[in-house]
Amino acid sequence: QVQPVESGGGLVQAGGSLRRSCALSGRIFRTNDMGWYRQAPGKESELVATCTSGGNTNYADSVKGRFTISRDNAKNTVYLQMNSLKHEDTAVYYCNADVSLSRFNHRSLWGQGTQVTISS
Repeated sequence: QVQPVESGGGLVQAGGSLRRSCALSGRIFRTNDMGWYRQAPGKESELVATCTSGGNTNYADSVKGRFTISRDNAKNTVYLQMNSLKHEDTAVYYCNADVSLSRFNHRSLWGQGTQVTISS
């Protein structure tokens, strides 16, 4: 069974940095877009950043210039480097991956989510 496994996250002071990673385990035919989403308390889930298999990236306006998404296709792993963190970045962060398990079997997979807390 293919499953995204997240690591990183935790508690950091405002202005600090964190690095998250998400690795896909299991047998995959092809990995398409990978990305990160977050949900803050009392708010809806929002896109943070996405990265295509070709390396094209997309960021939420609120994180542009501070966060960087990257991926290692050979390892089926996506990373999120978060710098200059602000209190409003506090949220549960989820990894997402669009994968093809076979030529005609596509799935959107979600990681377990990890709390990121930024202290003022």
